[in-house]
Amino acid sequence: MEPQWITSVGIDIGTSTTKMIVSRLRLVRTSGALSLPRFDIAQRELIYASPIHSTPLLGEDEVDAERIWAILTDEYERAGVRPEELKSGAVIITGETATKANARRIVHLLAERSGDFVVATAGADLEGLLAGKGAGADRRSLEVRGAVANIDIGGGTANAAVFHRGKAVGTVTYHIGGRLIELNARGTVTSVSPSIRPWLEAAGYRLEPGHTVSYALLEDLCRAMSLAMLDDLAGMTAPEERDAVRKLTLGAPLPQVPPIEEWTVSGGIGRLMEEAKPQSLAEAAKHGDIGPLLAHTLKACAARYPIRLAVPDQTVRATVIGAGMQSTEISGATVHLDSTLLPIRNLPVCKLELTLSLLEQPASLAEAVGQTMQSGAALFERDASPPFALALAGLEHCGYASLQRLADRLSESFTDYFPDSRVMVVVCDTDIAKALGQSLEKRLKERTKIVCIDQIKVEHGDYIDLGEPIAGIMIPVVVKTLAFHGREGDRH
Repeated sequence: MEPQWITSVGIDIGTSTTKMIVSRLRLVRTSGALSLPRFDIAQRELIYASPIHSTPLLGEDEVDAERIWAILTDEYERAGVRPEELKSGAVIITGETATKANARRIVHLLAERSGDFVVATAGADLEGLLAGKGAGADRRSLEVRGAVANIDIGGGTANAAVFHRGKAVGTVTYHIGGRLIELNARGTVTSVSPSIRPWLEAAGYRLEPGHTVSYALLEDLCRAMSLAMLDDLAGMTAPEERDAVRKLTLGAPLPQVPPIEEWTVSGGIGRLMEEAKPQSLAEAAKHGDIGPLLAHTLKACAARYPIRLAVPDQTVRATVIGAGMQSTEISGATVHLDSTLLPIRNLPVCKLELTLSLLEQPASLAEAVGQTMQSGAALFERDASPPFALALAGLEHCGYASLQRLADRLSESFTDYFPDSRVMVVVCDTDIAKALGQSLEKRLKERTKIVCIDQIKVEHGDYIDLGEPIAGIMIPVVVKTLAFHGREGDRH
């Protein structure tokens, strides 16, 4: 079979900007003629990157979906591709845009009008995870002893993801972004986002539209904001500062993570860090907000810590670059499922690492399963059927008793966290799907249907498509993950 190319697209609709990339991915068959077909990405080409557009708004609470589609239609034409040619990709709605009243409508609009996308209204945790992978933090964490944190900062939020030994170990989001405070060249404040007001008040800053501020005041504000975030990530927040930091945090605080050895900054603020530092109020407000000054104040503050500030693989396109590596795999023949549930498309993956010793310790197993289910509940819709695919790794030697303990914990925890979900999907990397699926079905009975497949390796943050059975026993699985891992300048 000759190698074939597929076209992939990535779209990022953020608080302040909207952008798109188009890439070509070359699929080659890596299995022998007598084996089940397996394809890998042998080559990637970034063939088009759109200009960065301002995200069109209808008002404070709505994004203009039709104008976004008009932008994308024009960009498709410039790129020389038609939506029906697209075989892979991602639409990511990020930052404060994901909280707009019509965010879900935009997702469905783009899904209906575009190609075969991975479509996600990215919550802050998922956005941070995708940006961290696009910035290369997961790969970099395999090369250093400690953890690597990527902080993706755009117009409305700073989404941090911490990776250790290639795996995501924690995410946290802060109300930090370039457009949270808007002003003109004379220093007159034109807008203050409601999300930053609690921290401003706690930190002693009184800012209102119409107030005139000085360069020194803005720099001091950006410094205090940056240090609050960096102290929190580094585990150095003073007790008396914790309440103020909590007001800066969106959602849950950062869980306990290994010591951070290196951090990177992506997003629009990461790109602004590469430019010259603004020397005057007019230069600081050249985009009508605090972005340029925040970028350089953050850069200066980061140098105070015993943590290396590195350059990410991607800055402004870190999230959108997660736009679609596809690899088709075939599940094992020992599946357990109701075929009427298939196909299932664009299912996000949460991964649970297991060991033989963990399976023999009921309390530790319950804690590990609970943490994974809790993470899934934070990232995805609890009432979806299914909400995500649970990937189980490390089950090379799983006896009957261990498998029954695992089925107990999985069924109990899934019921606790997803009481309204009617479908549970489990993906195993070894040949145990039939036995585990039958055990889960026995416990969950009619309340929840089970799809359990095996011999598929996926990672946390991947998306999968489960096709209709082949010959009644094998399931075609498309694994979608990040395509690019090199530096921007190396993709030619």
